[in-house]
Amino acid sequence: MASSGAQGLRRCAGRAVLCCVVLTVCGAAAAGQIRYSIPEEMQKGSFVGNIAQDLGLEAKELSERGVSVVSRGRTQYFALNVKSGHLITAERLDREQLCGRAEKCLLNCEVIVQHDMKMYGVEVEIVDINDNAPNFQTGEMELKVSETTAPGSRFPFRNVQDPDLGTNSLQSYKLSSNKHFSLKVQTASGGFKYPELVLEKPLDREQQAAHDLILTATDGGDPVRSGTARIHVVVLDANDNAPVFSQPLYRVSVRENVPVGTTVATVKATDLDEGVSGDVIYSSQITDQASQVFQLDSRTGDIMVFRNLDYEESTLYEMEVRAHDGGGLFDTSKVVISVSDLNDNVPEIRITSLLSSVPEDSPPGTVIALLIVQDQDAGENGAVTCTIPDHVPFRLQKSVDNYYSLVTARDLDREQVADYNVTVTARDRGAPPLWSATTIAVQVSDVNDNAPAFSQAAYSVWVSENNARGASVFCARAADADWGDNARVTYWLAEGELQGAPLSSWLSVQAESGAVHALRALDYEQVREIRFAVEARDGGSPPLRSSASVTLLVLDQNDNRPEILYPAAPRDGSTGVELAPRSAEPGYLVTKVVAVDADAGQNAWLSYELLKASEPGLFALGVHTGEIRTARALGDRDALKHRLVVGVRDNGQPPLSASVTLTVAVADSIPELLADLGSLAAPAAEAQASLTLYLVVAVAAVSCLFLAFLIVLLGLRLRRWRQAQLLGSAGGALAGVPVSHFAGIDGVRAFLHSYSQDVSLTAGSRKSQWSFGPPSSAGTLARPPAGQGKEPAPVGKDSKVCEADQAALQVSRRFCILLPLFTFWCFCLSDHC
Repeated sequence: MASSGAQGLRRCAGRAVLCCVVLTVCGAAAAGQIRYSIPEEMQKGSFVGNIAQDLGLEAKELSERGVSVVSRGRTQYFALNVKSGHLITAERLDREQLCGRAEKCLLNCEVIVQHDMKMYGVEVEIVDINDNAPNFQTGEMELKVSETTAPGSRFPFRNVQDPDLGTNSLQSYKLSSNKHFSLKVQTASGGFKYPELVLEKPLDREQQAAHDLILTATDGGDPVRSGTARIHVVVLDANDNAPVFSQPLYRVSVRENVPVGTTVATVKATDLDEGVSGDVIYSSQITDQASQVFQLDSRTGDIMVFRNLDYEESTLYEMEVRAHDGGGLFDTSKVVISVSDLNDNVPEIRITSLLSSVPEDSPPGTVIALLIVQDQDAGENGAVTCTIPDHVPFRLQKSVDNYYSLVTARDLDREQVADYNVTVTARDRGAPPLWSATTIAVQVSDVNDNAPAFSQAAYSVWVSENNARGASVFCARAADADWGDNARVTYWLAEGELQGAPLSSWLSVQAESGAVHALRALDYEQVREIRFAVEARDGGSPPLRSSASVTLLVLDQNDNRPEILYPAAPRDGSTGVELAPRSAEPGYLVTKVVAVDADAGQNAWLSYELLKASEPGLFALGVHTGEIRTARALGDRDALKHRLVVGVRDNGQPPLSASVTLTVAVADSIPELLADLGSLAAPAAEAQASLTLYLVVAVAAVSCLFLAFLIVLLGLRLRRWRQAQLLGSAGGALAGVPVSHFAGIDGVRAFLHSYSQDVSLTAGSRKSQWSFGPPSSAGTLARPPAGQGKEPAPVGKDSKVCEADQAALQVSRRFCILLPLFTFWCFCLSDHC
């Protein structure tokens, strides 16, 4: 039997491989459902289906799109091979363990495409293979049969099992040949076939006390598997009354939370015999699953709970109870125990996919998360309703089966709420209802939808004039409600002009801080205000911008002295002359000092003050008007001319001032004024006339002396010229000189160059020495060599004489120039005096 079992296993493995090769895909059904069919007992990593091909994707796109496989239960039966795109088994699958006796064994999982936020249901049918041979719970069974048992009596055997289904399950039984028993095959509920031994001939203990039979169970698989059991039939002595159950079928319903040790049912059989033949003993023939949950008391017939019940594990248990008496007679009854469900499972929420952040400009209906909600209970206890709070801008949308999608319900605004904690509550319909909750953290990512905003649309800023160049005069700050680079604000100065120059030559704006700096020293008298605009631009893409207008008002400082307009100060330093009649009464307006100040405000408030007066108390000055009025009546003893010094001071801090000098003449008219001034100027004119006479006499004397000097000098020159002519006639030295050289100016020049004189002038002294030397001993002039056009320089003592003559000539020329200048100065001096 061991060798046949090994050969059967090898044949089964061959069939599994063959089934993998001929695997068929049922295709994609409606609503994204994909169905596959695979045989059981496939090794871990075996091919299930080509998910990539069925989804219309390339294998390399699986990892890029975030494709994953999620099983609905707690155990992951399938996995995804990202490289090949195949759906493979995550562990070895046994249909009998997964689905038991169910006709169809279906495992469900979901394929989630994270990139597209889509989900596809996958249904895999586990096809049964003949991997289980019929198996008897005990290889040897003992059957006690009374010799009085009537022919036709039946002895069922339900201790044989075959977990396979269909043709792979039990199909036939075979009994070894004998003359007392035959074999009948019965079909129980669910299609299970079990054998019954039928007594064909009465037993005779005296002839044969025991019978050994071989029962063989065979399935319909390929290859065929079988199991055998040895039945030892013991023939008992006569017992004419068998135990009888009170009812052939016991039905019991028990709640799944019944405590361990609780008696859920009691079977009762009676035997009319007495003594040992009347003692009833109970035994059960139940499946392995029921034997792990229930226990039968052989004496009392009580069926007790052996371990905790779970409706989700099994809802129905069946067992057959047999009552034996001491004589070998028995009766059988069937017990069916159904488990009623309780709401003992809390709904379970699992997040299968979640976006890390959602942009604030996402349209309504954007999928944020995928959830699966499961409740292991049944009926109303397993009906789950999911809810989220009403105040969040999201909603739950149910998709396939128990899957929900968390989607946006309305527009988001990160500047109002940047993070949401969405609590998803799953509540079943049990009594009392059970619920569970999970929190999904949704982060709203920023989009550049807010432009920088200034606190004011227009600013007015005051700055004092004469500010330092480059000093900060204003700081423009704009706030941006966005985040990160979208909120990084830079500042710019809008283009413009001021007094014909670009605005950028007057002001500058620091891009990062928005500080406005003045590039020039401002002058209130030139510029009273500067209007410009500051632009703020964020770092988003595309950038948003805004602007604010700024009016820079220049504050005046006391940096200008008062300027006196009247009387205007003449250039020659003289003062203005104002007339005051002798008949002027006190308060008579003589004149008015008019002054202005280029500053403004109190810096331009002027006050007048009489700083100095030649006759104090005669004139009064208006402090604020600048009017000069007579303080009293003029008398005969008052001077004709009065000198007044008027000061003008502003009200700045510190104050600045200016002054002007006025001359007030006391006269009724201008002719009278001139007559009075002429009478006063006669003595001075006489003194000036005498001085002029003295100067004219001095000039005449100097001129006569100069003429005498020229005459003497000319006579000396003529005398020497004659001596030179006599010497020349003697030696013929002057024979070649034309007579025209001695006529007129040319003659004088020739005469002067013929003789020499020594002139000795000492620098820095007023003395001059003149020495006239004798003529040259040779008495001749050196002639130039042949071929040269220049005259040779005098030789010896004659050269010194020529140099002296030239010096004397230069002195005479300078004297001639200085004499007229000296005469002109004398006349000017006399005129000035």
